[in-house]
Amino acid sequence: MEYLKKYEEWCNGEIFDDETKKELLAIKECENEIKDRFYKDLEFGTAGLRGIIGAGTNRMNKYTVTKATQGLANYILKQNAEDKGVVIAFDSRRMSPEFSKEVALCLNGNGIKTYIFDSLRPTPELSFSVRRLGCIAGIVITASHNPPEYNGYKVYWEDGAQIVSPRDKEIITEVNNVTDYKEIKTISESEAIEKGLYNIIGKEIDNEYINELKKLVLNKEIISKVQKDLKIVYTPLHGTGNLPVQRILRELGFENVYVVPEQELPDADFSTVNYPNPEDEKAFELALKLGKKVDADIILATDPDADRLGVYAKDSKTGEYKSFTGNMSGLLIAEYELSQKREKGILPSNGALIKTIVSSNMADAITKEYNIKLIEVLTGFKYIGEQIKLFEQNNTYEYLFGFEESYGCLIGTHARDKDAIAAVMALCEAMAYYKSKGMTLWDQMINIYEKYGYYKEGLVSVTMKGIEGAEKIKSILESLRDNPLKEISEYKVEAMRDYNIGKIFNYLDGEEYNTNLPKSNVLYYDLEDSAWCCVRPSGTEPKIKFYVGVKGNSMEDAELKLQNLKQEINNLANK
Repeated sequence: MEYLKKYEEWCNGEIFDDETKKELLAIKECENEIKDRFYKDLEFGTAGLRGIIGAGTNRMNKYTVTKATQGLANYILKQNAEDKGVVIAFDSRRMSPEFSKEVALCLNGNGIKTYIFDSLRPTPELSFSVRRLGCIAGIVITASHNPPEYNGYKVYWEDGAQIVSPRDKEIITEVNNVTDYKEIKTISESEAIEKGLYNIIGKEIDNEYINELKKLVLNKEIISKVQKDLKIVYTPLHGTGNLPVQRILRELGFENVYVVPEQELPDADFSTVNYPNPEDEKAFELALKLGKKVDADIILATDPDADRLGVYAKDSKTGEYKSFTGNMSGLLIAEYELSQKREKGILPSNGALIKTIVSSNMADAITKEYNIKLIEVLTGFKYIGEQIKLFEQNNTYEYLFGFEESYGCLIGTHARDKDAIAAVMALCEAMAYYKSKGMTLWDQMINIYEKYGYYKEGLVSVTMKGIEGAEKIKSILESLRDNPLKEISEYKVEAMRDYNIGKIFNYLDGEEYNTNLPKSNVLYYDLEDSAWCCVRPSGTEPKIKFYVGVKGNSMEDAELKLQNLKQEINNLANK
């Protein structure tokens, strides 16, 4: 069997070190484990690499990481861009510093200059740094919010956004063309430094990044008025957000910032939280405990690479802390930014808001209110970053805000990826503004629902691991295409969008339309009564995801409709 042959090659090949061989020999009696590690190569997809750390072709290790880097290096050399260089950042995960150094020295071995941060940094700062340093590319070693056993590798291009079509396919081709680990080039750190190829960066970039964020503040004087009365609890969940979040809040004048002590320092094992994801309410247990103790106005959590933000805020009527979904926090920031810009007379006539197709349809109502352009893109913030580049190239729209349901948004164009540091800053500024009006952020969220309608969204995510899981996910999507749904729960399907073939099938008028978006393995159902459902395989985890949304007449009505729809989807997913 092919996977056993690969296993033997790794156990006996001279290119693999003794530590790797020792790890593999320890599983020689476990055929299922061998199969899982070697039945395929860890796929370099459009989001880069992500996988479990360990020895094997289907694992994150120095061999698979540098194999991908060699492919990227070959691509950069074909672009004659080796002198522009590549900037590299890493998070607090196991092997992140080691992988980042291996990556740098592989690029250096190919004659490509690198800039590597002196310690862990948030992903949005990496995005900022690519353009600030004039690099051809950027790499961040992170598995974002995945469990501790994972790590990952994301590639950014010179515009500061993650790679998109057609460049992603071109780079993937180069990576796949590296079939022998002996092709991987490297040099020693001392030689790389001597040649001027290995460069350490740090505080200077930090300062420029923070200064760019501060330029985005709209109501500094209001912060000054209420800063002594506001209490903020924050947890970085053992990740990269701690220093930049504390710094930006301090420099804006917020005096009462309480960081969860148990989760302040980097911890590759994430020992206080099983799943370091601010989407998971369990990640907030310690933060909520501290929040109640100090009577906080807002409780915030960023994921390990600090591109996602989770939020709790106090309901002034009950005194309870209420959680915000990613849609809710994104929409609240959007409403604040747009309303303040209109009030100050600085809202551009050609402004645009960008959302992904699985994000809240309340965005449609908000853009109508402010008479700005709404643009929908595929799931993945890289497509929002791509639009910012196109706006600038074509001199069409002025970017105002972008968000996705998975707890990520971006104000400003300093970065081209979601930025939880900037989101913390914007939310705390909004908190100060609404505090001056006698409201909490939760009170304002209710006002937004009253203004635009009670839009509610949810996610049904089903984990399907291994070869069998991948086949099951494929089978579900094939079945949905072969047998188009005409109704879901109590809702009739009004239209189906199949992004894999780029078509919209409108069942109301019998017409077909083009999606005008790139090909993607996604099905989207427009349902009656402003409801919707979207299904896609996860790009980073062994999961199939069903996104749903409804619009109700009240919070209770919307919640009931959402729960009924999610239950029907659960039944559909587990047939």
